Amino acid sequence: MSSTNDRLERIVGRQTAQLDPQTRAPVREADLARSERDRDAQLDPSPGTVNPPADELTYVPADPDRDVASRLESFADDLPSPDDWDEAWQGAWQDAWGDQAWVADSTDQQPLEIDLPLAFRLSQESAREFLNAEEEYILAAIRLLVERHRWSPRLFNDTSAFVSGAENSEGRYTSAVRVINDLRLTQRLPFGGDVAARWVTDATEQLRETAGGRYRQSSELILSTNVPLLRGAGDVAREDRIQAERDLVYAARTFEQFRRELLVNIARDYFQLLNTLAQITNQERQLEGFIRAEARVRGLVESGRTRAFELNIVANQVLEARGNLETRREDYRLQLDRFKTRLGLPLSTPVVVRPFELPIPEPDIALGEAGQRALEFRLDLQNFRDQVADGRRGVHNARNLMLPSLDLTGEVGVGVFGTNGGTNSLFDNPDTNAGFDARDVRYQIGVTFGLPLDREIERLGLRQSLITLERRERGYRQFRDNVVINARASVRNVELARFRLDLAERQVEINRRRLEEQELRADQVTAQQLVDTEAALLNAENQRDQARTDLRNAVLNYLLQTGQLRVARDGDFQPLPGMELVREGEAPAGEDLDQPDDGPPGT
Repeated sequence: MSSTNDRLERIVGRQTAQLDPQTRAPVREADLARSERDRDAQLDPSPGTVNPPADELTYVPADPDRDVASRLESFADDLPSPDDWDEAWQGAWQDAWGDQAWVADSTDQQPLEIDLPLAFRLSQESAREFLNAEEEYILAAIRLLVERHRWSPRLFNDTSAFVSGAENSEGRYTSAVRVINDLRLTQRLPFGGDVAARWVTDATEQLRETAGGRYRQSSELILSTNVPLLRGAGDVAREDRIQAERDLVYAARTFEQFRRELLVNIARDYFQLLNTLAQITNQERQLEGFIRAEARVRGLVESGRTRAFELNIVANQVLEARGNLETRREDYRLQLDRFKTRLGLPLSTPVVVRPFELPIPEPDIALGEAGQRALEFRLDLQNFRDQVADGRRGVHNARNLMLPSLDLTGEVGVGVFGTNGGTNSLFDNPDTNAGFDARDVRYQIGVTFGLPLDREIERLGLRQSLITLERRERGYRQFRDNVVINARASVRNVELARFRLDLAERQVEINRRRLEEQELRADQVTAQQLVDTEAALLNAENQRDQARTDLRNAVLNYLLQTGQLRVARDGDFQPLPGMELVREGEAPAGEDLDQPDDGPPGT
């Protein structure tokens, strides 16, 4: 398999370099040992099924008086050990990552600290969807190599042995052995048909000695060809080769487009994790505020300065804030597990999400220019455009099948050597007196003409190819229009996200001042007014954090929709000229990350 792997890497590498020298070419090693794992299970004609009846199952009711809050916290640490996972899956993980410390089967694993660049790199190494996309690219290259090999000189050798017996006129039963060896070299012609060179050796010997134990042996060199002149001639003969070559180009574009889409999706998931962490922080702040307010109102009630129902209002909000906080934490745990699964990490791997800002400047571009760039740069649109050309070529090929058949055939045979009447056996060395007879030459040339009497299937095929072309043209125009629409919408979404972020920041500032004023005049503010202000502040903070997340996603989506997003070889974001990226978790000028360093307790 080594030579096959080398050819595969070369063809994929060349095609990828033609698309973008900075992009990554997928590589896969052939692991034949994988197919040999668990041979007994592979050969088992009746694999077992685990499906016990209801009376064999158990269900343990939970204690109604249990400490639910503590139990929820314990769920974060109640993770399965890597030893509990399927052995085959563990083997695949180890094959992908090797002996890294944080993957080892150990109960004392150090948390894996993930920021956005590391998430990008992990997604291009172990994410299952990325590995599947790589394999689709490689499969397209394999199909092209198969087709190229069919158009290269191909060598074959067939050896046939026959034993025959019959009763002769003397009443004796005679047997003979015949060995035929056919060594041939074939080559497909670029304009249709093929040419072949054959060396046929035929040796026969009587198994029972008769007439002095003679044997016969002959060899012939044959050159033959079959060339279509009408139907099947021309470019239509190379259709499979042409389509396979173009399919590899499509696969390269599709793979690179997928890498860009995966980067945006990973960034969206990562930013949503940060957004959930921010909501947890906001909820914790609100809960602390309600707890302080409850203590203050309780003091007022005990001193008789306010009525008791005021305390109940605040106490009810404390309980609701606790429930909301636990809900936010559970949302974060679920999002984190899904994030690990998307990156291809084992669920048992402890992960801490570290804040990282990707301060890509917001674009200053007109709607028309954004649409023009999308029409020029989008790789998937280029695939659609070229597939329309495939449909037009399909119509041309279908029309060729309507032609009558006119095939030219020819064959020339030259006797290489021959003996007849020798005394040695075919199992020994040939007779040294055997030689080449230049007069032993034969040839045959013929022309076959087939009238197109029945072309109904071909006519239906032509109609089908015309419909396919029309559908592709309509699909291309629709996709082209949607590309322009999405590019324009991405520009508007950036401006809308910035507008909403500005409004949300002003709302946060207004509600903070409102809360500060109420705390300064606590004796004059009712519990309901305080609750309303806290709710308004929490809502404003959550809207601000969501607007910040939306703005980050909108800028990346703009780059994706206009075909300007570039991904480095390691999977990291590749900045364009004019962008300045902040590394190592630094905040951009004038903007506070406002994100906690650690996740909520238990994560």
